[in-house]
Amino acid sequence: MTIQEINIGDEASVTKTISEGDVYLFAGITGDLNPAHVDAVAAEKSFFGGRIAHGILTSGLISTVLGMYLPGPGTIYLSQELKFTKPVYIGDTITATGKVIEKNAERNRVKLETTCRNQKGDIVIRGVAECMPPKQ
Repeated sequence: MTIQEINIGDEASVTKTISEGDVYLFAGITGDLNPAHVDAVAAEKSFFGGRIAHGILTSGLISTVLGMYLPGPGTIYLSQELKFTKPVYIGDTITATGKVIEKNAERNRVKLETTCRNQKGDIVIRGVAECMPPKQ
């Protein structure tokens, strides 16, 4: 969608269940082998009581919303403010949503309120993204 096609209040979402494979692949790609993510024995003794997904892995679903749905292909992701509010456990189903809260046609910029919710409806991540929609 171009800036002319986007309206305040527009929103899009994507849903994914976070698998053990997702967590291990992300750990391997990034090198973040924190026991909270990859060591079941250590994670069970932690504050969380079990392994959790990397926060940035989960927030990556916001990139899918912006890059594939709103505004969509050709979008340039400029910035993201994030607050991690609850853990995401392996097997959680996460819905990432972007909702347009600000539009600047002169600068070709859009700000979106971003949230990730688990299958219980709990917000696990919230923030604000800024992006540049495609010109055409």
